[in-house]
Amino acid sequence: MPIQAVEPRRLYRQIADQLRQLIDAGEFAVGDRLPTERELADQLGISRPTVREALIALEVEGRIRIRVGSGIYVTDRPRADVLTAEMDEGPFELLRAREFIEGAIAAEAALHVRPIDIEHMDDVLRRMEDIPHPTKMTIAVDREFHTMVAGILGNAVLVRCIGELFDQRMNPYFERLSSYFENRDSWRVAAEEHRAVRDAIAARDPERAKAAMQEHLRQSQLRFSRNFGEKSAAREVAE
Repeated sequence: MPIQAVEPRRLYRQIADQLRQLIDAGEFAVGDRLPTERELADQLGISRPTVREALIALEVEGRIRIRVGSGIYVTDRPRADVLTAEMDEGPFELLRAREFIEGAIAAEAALHVRPIDIEHMDDVLRRMEDIPHPTKMTIAVDREFHTMVAGILGNAVLVRCIGELFDQRMNPYFERLSSYFENRDSWRVAAEEHRAVRDAIAARDPERAKAAMQEHLRQSQLRFSRNFGEKSAAREVAE
């Protein structure tokens, strides 16, 4: 038998595996409520975003149901044909990578921006602000803005890289996170953050452009890191 390379598993997948094994072993029965995110993070000695990624992975698999304001519950084991393929990188890992890469690109864009680039950014921002609620169209416009900033450098490789990084949010994990935390208000705030990036680039201020882009992507992480609201037991996400 040929020897195969061993790939290190992402921490959130290890946590998901551990919770799945506990469920399969009967430690938590169908209908039982799991410990809260905070409790799991404390018990496992890891960050809450990592716990969040693990829980989202299990919910996408159909192993648990997250009910905002109530808790995290074990569900019936899903059929094999509805299990979702694993994703190598978790949502927060992707956003942290984008924060680093796109911050550097925004700084460089501020040094090369042309009047036509500013006009294009303004057009995207107008369309972004006209959309009242997150939809597939908002995601498309969001992607257009980020790839447009990369395009200011005139490097097709960077445009493709940013596009591919952005497209990794088009998966069940990001979709599930978005269903909990993205709404009209969060979209309005994100649009304002995009405008701050535009203003810094238009001012040809690389440090400010870098900081604005990094702050936007950092805030994106924070929006996805908010508590599911387990303290408010009366509220639930609509089934």
